[in-house]
Amino acid sequence: MNQFSALGLHENLVEAVTQLGFQIPTPIQREAIPILLGGDTDVIGLARTGTGKTAAFGLPLIQLCDFSSSSTQALVLCPTRELCVQISKDLQNYASHSGGASVRAVYGGTGIGKQISELKQGAHIVIATPGRLLDLMQRGAVDLSTVDYVVLDEADEMLDMGFKDDIDTILASVNDNRTTWLFSATMSDGVRNIAHRYMVSPRELSVDSQSTQNTSIEHVYYVTRAREKYATLKRIVDVHPKIFSIVFTATKIEAQEIAERLIRDGYNADALHGDLNQQQRDKVMGRFRERSISILVATDVAARGIDVSDITHVIHYSIPDDLESYTHRSGRTARAGKTGVSISILHSREFGRLRQLERLTKTKFTRRQIPSGAEVCEQQLFNIIHNVTNVEVDNHAIDPYLPQIMDELADINKEELIKRFASIEFNRFLQYYKDAPDLNFDHGEDNDRERISNDNFTDMKIFVGTKDGFDKGKLFRYLLDTTGLKKTSIGRITTRDIISFFGVENQYVERVVKAFAGKTVGGRSLKVQISGGAPSGNKPARDGGDWKKKAYASDFGDRSKQRRRK
Repeated sequence: MNQFSALGLHENLVEAVTQLGFQIPTPIQREAIPILLGGDTDVIGLARTGTGKTAAFGLPLIQLCDFSSSSTQALVLCPTRELCVQISKDLQNYASHSGGASVRAVYGGTGIGKQISELKQGAHIVIATPGRLLDLMQRGAVDLSTVDYVVLDEADEMLDMGFKDDIDTILASVNDNRTTWLFSATMSDGVRNIAHRYMVSPRELSVDSQSTQNTSIEHVYYVTRAREKYATLKRIVDVHPKIFSIVFTATKIEAQEIAERLIRDGYNADALHGDLNQQQRDKVMGRFRERSISILVATDVAARGIDVSDITHVIHYSIPDDLESYTHRSGRTARAGKTGVSISILHSREFGRLRQLERLTKTKFTRRQIPSGAEVCEQQLFNIIHNVTNVEVDNHAIDPYLPQIMDELADINKEELIKRFASIEFNRFLQYYKDAPDLNFDHGEDNDRERISNDNFTDMKIFVGTKDGFDKGKLFRYLLDTTGLKKTSIGRITTRDIISFFGVENQYVERVVKAFAGKTVGGRSLKVQISGGAPSGNKPARDGGDWKKKAYASDFGDRSKQRRRK
C-alpha cells in the first residue's frame, strides 16, 4: 500500500505519485502535507535541499486548487530559472490525474512574449522567479489578487541573491487573506524577518535544523600546499572514475580558469558562473544533465537552484566562510535518499574555517590522504575491467566482423590478450602518474607561507572594514573579484573597523591599485595604498620604495584624523 494515502491526499494524487515511483513519504512530506492540506495555516518548513520539499507543498497545492475556476489561485516563488522549470514539471506530473490543471512557469533569460501568451490562456498555479514576475506585473500580464496560496521556496537563497525588495513588492500585491508557506534550508535572520512580516502565527516544521547535516553525506577533506590544489583536484577526480560532480570556487574567474584547465587536460568539464548569458547557461546545464559533462565548475550564486540527480561528489575547491553556503553546496549530493561525499581541498591556512564549519554543523570532518599515483592507476584499471564485464554486446552488429577479428587475434593467448586490451587505456594513466609526487601537506612544514617567502609579498591597506560589512571572508572574495588575481596571490588579511590590511605578491601591486580606481563603497571613492608596516603578517617588498608610496597615495589616508576632528 502506498503510504501517501495515509496523509489525506485524494486518490488521484496518490495514483500520480505511485506512477512516479513514490511509495514512502520523506520526513518533510510526512510532517507538512497533513497540515498544508488544511489550507489555513501559515507554515515554515526547514529542510535541506533534496529532501522532497517540492512534493511537500506541491501535492497540497494541487488538492486545494479549484481547477473548474479560471483564476490564478497559487503562486510559487523560487530563486532561479532552473528550479522554476523543475518545480513546474514536478507539479504537472503530480496533477496528471487531476484534470484541467494549468501550471505555468515564468522566468527571465527568455522571451517574455510567449509567457504572456501562456498566462492569458489561464494559469491556476504560477511558478516564478521574482524579477520576471515583477516585469509581468508591470505589464499587467498577471493578476495576483485572486491568489490564495503563496509558497516561498528556497527562501534563504532568494534573499542571498538580493530579491528581498522584489519579494516585498510581490507579496504586497497578493490579497491579505492568503496562506503563506515558506521553505528554506536554513533559518537566517533574513528569513525570520520575512516570516515575521508576512506570516500569521506560522507553524514551524524542522526536519533538518540549520545545525544538522544530512547523515547520508560523508564529509572529508584533503590538505595540500596552495600551489598543489589543482593537482589534488585531478587526483581526486582520477581516483573516482565514475565521478559526477560539482566543483565550487570562490570567484567566477577561478571557475572559468579551472574549467579550462580541466578541458585542456582531457576531462569532460565546463564552467557555470555569472558572466554566462542565459543561452550559454542553458547549454552548459543541458550537457550536465545529459552527463556529457561529468565535472561542473561553479560559483555559489550560479549553482543556486540546480536540481540534478545522482551527483556523487561535491568538491569545495575554495572552502566557504559560512554554514549556509556549505549547507547549500553539500546538499547538491545525497538527494532523494542516496549517499554522497562532500570534499574540501584545503591548504594549511584554511584550517580555521574548517574547524568553524565542524562546530556549526556538529559534524566531524574526516581527513584523507591524497591518493598516490599507484592508487589512481589501480582504480582506473579496475574501472576498465568493470566496463568490460558490464558492456552490452550488439551481437547482430558485431557478428559479421568476428571472423576477421578472430583471425587477427589468433596468435595471442588469453592472458596476453587481456593485458593488451586493458593497456589501451591504462597506459595513459601509467605514463602520467609515473613517479607522481606526494601531494599531502605535512604540518611540520612552514604553514604560514608554505608556497613563497614573505619577502615576495607587499603589505597593502584599504579603507574599508567591519563597519562597512567586510569580514575577512567577504574582503577576500571582494579582492579576488575586483583584481582577478588567483587566491594564492593574496596574503593574510586583517580587518578593523574602518581599515583593513592584506598582502599581495609584489608583481601585482600596481594591478591591485588600478583595479580599485573608480570603485566606491557607501557612496565614497575607494583606493588602496602600500602600508607602512601593517599587521597583515607579510613583510613589505625589499624594493617597495618611496616612489610606490607617492604614486599610490590614497585620498582617504587621513580619514581617521578627519573623524577625530569632527
